[in-house]
Amino acid sequence: MHLDEWRQAGKFFEHRGHPIFYREDGSGPALLCVHGFPTASWDWHKLWPQLTARFHVVAADMIGFGFSAKPLGYPYSILDQADLHEALMNRLGLREAIVLAHDYGDTVAQELLARHLEQRGLRLRGVCFLNGGLFPEVHRARPIQKLLASPLGPLLARFASKRQFARSFAAVFAPATQPSAEEMDAFWQLQRHNDGHLATPRLLGYLDERRRHRERWVGALVRADVPLRFVNGPEDPVSGRHMAERYREVVPNADVVLLEGIGHYPQIEDAAGVLRAFLEFAEAAAEKRS
Repeated sequence: MHLDEWRQAGKFFEHRGHPIFYREDGSGPALLCVHGFPTASWDWHKLWPQLTARFHVVAADMIGFGFSAKPLGYPYSILDQADLHEALMNRLGLREAIVLAHDYGDTVAQELLARHLEQRGLRLRGVCFLNGGLFPEVHRARPIQKLLASPLGPLLARFASKRQFARSFAAVFAPATQPSAEEMDAFWQLQRHNDGHLATPRLLGYLDERRRHRERWVGALVRADVPLRFVNGPEDPVSGRHMAERYREVVPNADVVLLEGIGHYPQIEDAAGVLRAFLEFAEAAAEKRS
């Protein structure tokens, strides 16, 4: 689906006074899709027709991302992004959901899982994670992320070029599954929309948040009372095979699916593989619930 089609089919709601873009389609059990950094809900477009044929699917562009507002002085945080998703689901009358998350969205899903365990907020029926920094001690942030998170970040963000973005972004994909020129252009558009590149340094505060809240967010994985699965592209230099190995070490009865030859964006690089792994997981979760 072309980016313009994706946007035209979307809606907006307000979060803390700011417009937030989201997509809602399909019928059936609720499925909440949570995107990663630095992209947006369009990340799910290759899975969208198959997912909406089976689920009532909701996917937002979190504040600071995609077609949503990107206020420069906003106190961006994972906790607030979890609040945003809970507010959207409540607005739509959805009290429970299975979650499919990626990258930054994994951390949002960990916070939602922690709240679920505290018996507040959205009731979860299962969480399927894609590549992301579930364990900060083994997450390998890219050099550009570290620079953007430093005091030099605002200056670097202001003068970043599309060529620089494309080179850095392509490096997290596997060599054989690089994004097309059209996809790269869409990713660039999403980041630049509403001058979003200027908000990037503040958004990168999540790297420190992961360290500060490690006990809570890793603890949610360890204590989870719903099914979990980690679908991993092992060629990812940021959160690939090494993250899957750590997951197996820490999470009880770890359910890990490796998509060999795939990098950081499995839903873009191998949509069919992700769909198979997720649907298998969702069916097993539904059987366990019944």
